Amino acid sequence: MTSAGVIDDYVTGLSHTLRGPRGPKLDMITEARDSLLDTAEALEGEGLDRAEAERIAVEEFGPIDEIAPGYQEGLSISAGRRLACLLFLSVPLTSLMWSLIWRVLPVDPTAYATWPVWFVSVARGLDILQLSGGALSGVALVALGRGLRRIRRPRLVTRSLAVLVYVMLPVTLALSTALAYGSKQPEGFATHPLVIVVLLTSFTSWLLQLYCATRCMRLTRREPVTTRLKDAVAA
Repeated sequence: MTSAGVIDDYVTGLSHTLRGPRGPKLDMITEARDSLLDTAEALEGEGLDRAEAERIAVEEFGPIDEIAPGYQEGLSISAGRRLACLLFLSVPLTSLMWSLIWRVLPVDPTAYATWPVWFVSVARGLDILQLSGGALSGVALVALGRGLRRIRRPRLVTRSLAVLVYVMLPVTLALSTALAYGSKQPEGFATHPLVIVVLLTSFTSWLLQLYCATRCMRLTRREPVTTRLKDAVAA
């Protein structure tokens, strides 16, 4: 077991400086720590004492304010991938579920005659909006994966996904409310088990999208790393 020392202090400072998804962040910190320990052990094998070996290993690794931006970029990419994956799966899925609901319910064919003339157009507009959002998130998912070698500013892709959510959610809610109003809620519609399941799925999906989008916006803010490093040291 290695006692606490320069490497532990360095890794702790790096961890406090970085922000992002817990899993990827932990992997980065663990990888950095392992690399530092390997270097320190190699230097110790050359005859240096442990404290000096750790000091040199940290010095060679680089100051936190210089290496943290690269790590932070990786965390923002990881958060962007998560949001893109969520949108790519959930947006078309909820759209398909609601399309099936409107085909299956109401069971009384005469109920369709009471819908306003704009109902079908709004429903199609909502479908197009959701499918377009799913397609754009698919493009972003590829860009933040295999396409990383070709894009210079992946941070903007992650931020654009968050903006997409902030635009889509209010419009989706507005159109969905209009459809609910225009359908005049046939008797038993709102309490039908299928409708309840789809509603819960939709609201859960929207909350997750909003949470992930807010995280992506926070991670892609242009906040100097040195500011966070000072805050971490002060804490």
